[in-house]
Amino acid sequence: MPVDEDQLNDLIGRFITDLGATVHAGNVVIGDRLGLYRALSEIGPADAAALAHHTGTSERYLREWLAGQAAGGYLSTDADARTFWLTDAQHLALVDPDGVGMAGAFLLAVACLQDEPKITDAFRTGDGVAWHEHRADVFTGCERFFRPGYVANLVTSWLPALDGVSEKLAAGGRVADVGCGLGTSTQLMGAAFPNARVTGFDYHRGSIELARKAAADAGLANRVTFEVAAAADFPDTGYDLVTTFDCLHDMGDPIGAAAHIRAALADDGTWLLVEPYAGDSTAENFTPVGRLYYNFSTMLCVPHAIAYGAGDTALGNQAGEAAVHLIATAAGFTRIRRATETPFNIIYEIRP
Repeated sequence: MPVDEDQLNDLIGRFITDLGATVHAGNVVIGDRLGLYRALSEIGPADAAALAHHTGTSERYLREWLAGQAAGGYLSTDADARTFWLTDAQHLALVDPDGVGMAGAFLLAVACLQDEPKITDAFRTGDGVAWHEHRADVFTGCERFFRPGYVANLVTSWLPALDGVSEKLAAGGRVADVGCGLGTSTQLMGAAFPNARVTGFDYHRGSIELARKAAADAGLANRVTFEVAAAADFPDTGYDLVTTFDCLHDMGDPIGAAAHIRAALADDGTWLLVEPYAGDSTAENFTPVGRLYYNFSTMLCVPHAIAYGAGDTALGNQAGEAAVHLIATAAGFTRIRRATETPFNIIYEIRP
């Protein structure tokens, strides 16, 4: 059959862009691990020799790396491509831990690719791959990927969008941060509300250990605590606020988890649910952000949910607002509203 040349050329163009980005991801991780971006920020415009001297790395490798980074727009260079530097925007994206989080996102992506054999086997068998079965870079990369969004929005935008919640926390409310991972969100709330009692829960012991260390390093060990517990069995009741950040869709039984959250809340408590931005239909999510999320969902979210019993009912991270309403209503909640949003997340206020 004759091939439409315009369609073929368009596909080849996408292929070149995507293949370049895929290989580029590994080079971003190398630059991040070796401190190359940070070094360029420290010493200013530099050639490969100067950067090699400053970082104790190989000049020949750096010549290739610098050229590739500049070709991708991740570094800036002069007309002769001899010296390289970071603009303020590139520094914010690649060096500042509270900035855009690009390096962490690439770390997460590369770690997912390294776990590809496990996911391929899961496609064949229908079995799941639980979060704890992934390599450690998945945990740290995920934290670095989501951290900038939480730093930018949690205390200044998301919590204030909830009716009376910030005031409760300022006066000394109780918070359960469920599925807290490495504890960034837990620490942010503890730092902002010193009178509140904030506990982070996660089923993954390795993440909880890292969260405890990070809180101690940040001087927050007296404000936040961390415990190993799953969303369906974290202890105690009477919480003023329960939070779940980008994790409900990962759960094997999201309705069961929501019902446990309902039981754990005080009568006037609030569930802050943050989920990836998504429309209700698959076609609505055919966007650059939707593409990103669907592919991460294939590698991480759906496999974990299946590992914990979801089967064909695994939500995936593009489930949409209608699914959230169904889950919350089935769990006994009566008041559900979209409190605010970002290009990457929808933030829900859910109350009994």
